[in-house]
Amino acid sequence: MSKEATGSTQLWNEDLAPTSAAQRTWRWYHFAALWVGMVMCIPAYTLSASLIEGGMSGWQAVLTVFLANAIVLLPMLAIGHAGTKYGIPYAVLARSSFGTMGARLPALMRAIVACGWYGIQTWFGGQMIYTLLGVMMGGEIGGAKLAGLGINGAQLACFLAFWGIQFWYIVHGMDAIRKLETYTAPLKILICFVLLGWVYNKAGGFGDLLSAPSQFVAGGKKAGQFWSTFWPSLTAMVGFWATLALNIPDFTRFARSQRDQVLGQSVGLPVPMGLLAMMAVIVTSATVVLYGKAIWDPVDLSSRMTGVAVLVALLILLIDTVSVNLAANLVGPAYDFSSLAPKLISYKTGGYITASIAILMMPWKILESTQGYIFTWLIGYSALLGPIAGILIIDYYVVRKTELDVPQLYREDGSYSYGNGWNMAALVAFVIGVLPNIPGFLNAAFPASFPGVADGFKTIYTYAWFVGIAISALVYGVLMKGKALPAMRAAAQP
Repeated sequence: MSKEATGSTQLWNEDLAPTSAAQRTWRWYHFAALWVGMVMCIPAYTLSASLIEGGMSGWQAVLTVFLANAIVLLPMLAIGHAGTKYGIPYAVLARSSFGTMGARLPALMRAIVACGWYGIQTWFGGQMIYTLLGVMMGGEIGGAKLAGLGINGAQLACFLAFWGIQFWYIVHGMDAIRKLETYTAPLKILICFVLLGWVYNKAGGFGDLLSAPSQFVAGGKKAGQFWSTFWPSLTAMVGFWATLALNIPDFTRFARSQRDQVLGQSVGLPVPMGLLAMMAVIVTSATVVLYGKAIWDPVDLSSRMTGVAVLVALLILLIDTVSVNLAANLVGPAYDFSSLAPKLISYKTGGYITASIAILMMPWKILESTQGYIFTWLIGYSALLGPIAGILIIDYYVVRKTELDVPQLYREDGSYSYGNGWNMAALVAFVIGVLPNIPGFLNAAFPASFPGVADGFKTIYTYAWFVGIAISALVYGVLMKGKALPAMRAAAQP
């Protein structure tokens, strides 16, 4: 499809255009490798820690992680269908529901969240380099903290070095990322088994963390409080991949068939995520035997190894963080920023913007200032992204019956322009889907400033993603009921 065919240079560029048959090279194993590559990351590894600290047993934590990923897989497959059928990215798909101009709102919201994650993962990668250099030099490196930054010069240099490594892949595009994911996924699985073997031999077993009871049993510290902990935990775990559930068309547009994207994602997400959680619990259980305390941070654990083991462990973690960050936090916002001004911003330029914002956000300060950032942040932005997912799914399956008029998605005066490019039904549904979660979010994020929030709002917030997706889907469906379908209307014209 050319820009001449669409009639607009403001909504089209080569990166946003539907993929050609030649570009559709991803088979099911590429998607499986993509997910294995993204699942094997430091934040995912440490999710079990937050659940066990909340009172769950090892098995409860593992099963909660697995269930959450089985749940988030459903909207992922549903939204991914459009990417494979029409070859369009998330930012273009959103135009059918939000309008050609309105789609920039969900695109920008998805992009900003990803920039934060991109910066945090880059900080983790820089810290690994910093730790590795410290181990090799026999002591901590660095010195005094830099004024205004709160980190020392060596930490800043390591952060920028890791940022530079990732920048190479931005320059070389999507195919370089696909190859990185495909080749490193088997290596990550192998390293998991090596790590398990290492802790088993060192500790003389795996310890008893996996078999230890939860704090919710009779007589425990939190007896009878399981469900009040389970639901916010499940919502947070769903929120972990809620961003990818939206922009999965950015990947599925390269699939050779629907079977490839469905099978690959189904194989690659829920089971590996559950297995990683189990491995985290087992390895951490052994650290209690080895070091007298539970060590959930794999970078900290790696630094305690001796000899060549520490070098190998940290190098693997570096490769892992690069592959995860590029796939999960670079591809989506690169397309999203491109959709804001296609004439000026290409996919690569969007990637440059993402990487630049990640530096400006100073991710070490985000981690330092946000207490319980996984729960507060994950549930918080899932309250924003859930409603968007609900609108996209209802629009594509109920309103459009999976039929889109693709050229019209790129026309400023086309079927999807609604009123001046904005579909008010989508905006209203989004706002109504978000509103019930705002009081609970304010109380969770700023308890001292908002202490008087009613218990009902706090309860709603524990189901933030579920509440948002359900309300927005219902409201959007009602508002769009009986409206003419742009694809059918266009098809009916002589």
